[in-house]
Amino acid sequence: MTKPSVLYETRDRVGYVTLNRPDALNAIDESILSALPGVLASAAADPAVKALTITGNGDVFSVGLDIGLLGRAFDDLAYFRNVLGRFKKLLLDIEAIPLPVVAAVNGLARAGGFEIAIACDLVLVADEARFGDTHLAYGIVPGGGATQRLPRLIGRQRAREIIFSGRWMKGPEVVANGLALRSLPRTELPSAVEEMVAVFRTRSRPCLAATKAAMREGESLPLDEALDVEIDHFIRYLETEPTSREGFRASVERREPVWP
Repeated sequence: MTKPSVLYETRDRVGYVTLNRPDALNAIDESILSALPGVLASAAADPAVKALTITGNGDVFSVGLDIGLLGRAFDDLAYFRNVLGRFKKLLLDIEAIPLPVVAAVNGLARAGGFEIAIACDLVLVADEARFGDTHLAYGIVPGGGATQRLPRLIGRQRAREIIFSGRWMKGPEVVANGLALRSLPRTELPSAVEEMVAVFRTRSRPCLAATKAAMREGESLPLDEALDVEIDHFIRYLETEPTSREGFRASVERREPVWP
């Protein structure tokens, strides 16, 4: 029986996604490209889920696109464009899903694996992990978003150095460059993820969703326009979400809020 290439389970209001091709270093093949969009859609549609985590099975997060897929793609550029378009949509879905998404980078993350991680809202990385966009080391132009996301995240100088050099970074440097929130020993990564998502379990899912949307929509706008985006989301949330005043009422009544 073929093992699923993507594992998904929910525990206590959190969805856990695991790339499950450890023998292939969790490389992204057709099965992962086909399975992940459905997993994201399932999590987005489940009102009980308040956060999502993504990690790799074993000691590797992901090495990026599978070598077999790449062999076909280099011989068929129309197919390559199709793959990159699907991967683009996948990462945009991660960014747009109305949940905080935490990448638990447990080991090597390169090329497409690197690009998945930087599309997540928050990144925790193992000290031992090797993390980098290595496309240029192999004479390949990045195609999964690194040239566009990385400068927006860390600025043009650092982004260019990381991409042009194609070099590896260990966990502490990933944090120093602003690409991860914390670096810690691999053995401590699962407990750090649980500590983080425990906070999200106590939050209102609609409020998390509205706040993430406001941040995402406003981040590329001039400040004045971005502030209008925030106000629009604020008012829309009050207009459309039945529990939007629960926190205020709970504070006045000196009790714990009850969230959906």
